[in-house]
Amino acid sequence: MNTNDLNLFEAVAHHGSFTKAAEAMFTVQSNVTARIKSLEEEFGTILFDRSSRKVRLTPAGETLMAYSKKLNYLIDEAKRSVGKTEEIKGQVKIGSLETFMATKGPELVNRLASKFPFIDLEFRSAMRGSLISDVMNYRLDAAFVPAPLDVPELDQIWIKDEEVVAVVPENCKSLEDLLKRNPLKAIVFDQGCVFRARLESWLVSKGVSQYHKTVMNSIEGVVNFIESGIGFSFLPKEIISTFYGNRKIKTFSLPRELGLMTTVLTYRKDVPLSPALKAFISLCDNTEKNRPSDVQTQ
Repeated sequence: MNTNDLNLFEAVAHHGSFTKAAEAMFTVQSNVTARIKSLEEEFGTILFDRSSRKVRLTPAGETLMAYSKKLNYLIDEAKRSVGKTEEIKGQVKIGSLETFMATKGPELVNRLASKFPFIDLEFRSAMRGSLISDVMNYRLDAAFVPAPLDVPELDQIWIKDEEVVAVVPENCKSLEDLLKRNPLKAIVFDQGCVFRARLESWLVSKGVSQYHKTVMNSIEGVVNFIESGIGFSFLPKEIISTFYGNRKIKTFSLPRELGLMTTVLTYRKDVPLSPALKAFISLCDNTEKNRPSDVQTQ
């Protein structure tokens, strides 16, 4: 077994086909078939279920997949981190919500460039569930996600607490006034959005089981629709005050259980931290110095 065998193994699992895996890896199908057969002989078990048109991992294959991703991750980290210079170098892949990236992303990029100029930073935005999945599957080194986070394989450090508010059109007098509107309209992100989940929890607490929703894929789009009077949304207060303070919108505070959002930085426990990731974490870890003593992770 070598790393190329594992790459072919992952390609077959990803594409569900020996033929497509061969095309993706620029080789011939017979080579892929032979290498997978060699792996199965080496481990003494069947790695793929070939009974249907699309091959699928067996339970043994799923287990090997977890180890394969970890091995490839460690090899890539070694290549990025080992060198003749004492300067910390390498690449870190970091994920976050779009709202966090908008408010804190530029600051982190500037601090990293100033203190660790030889580290390359790749930032990606996604929904909370996708971010956690990408860290678990080694597609991201770490991610900023809303708490609570209870995944045994992941470690976490507190980053910040922020206020989530209801953002409404300028002519809305109060949240009670908002709830009287018929139909009640909200501007939300897609399923999986933490702000949408909080909005819907709030509506349920107010006895509202149904509402008219307009789904957007950008903060700017959400604010534009709110300003035009179409509906309301939940967003971080910092986003509104930083970027949209002059718009024809209002904000209202929410109950603490919905209005306080804690963000943590999470990363895997079971692999050694690369020098580059350690350096990045060192820029973010202000738990003891800045965290309010009366704030609990939700």
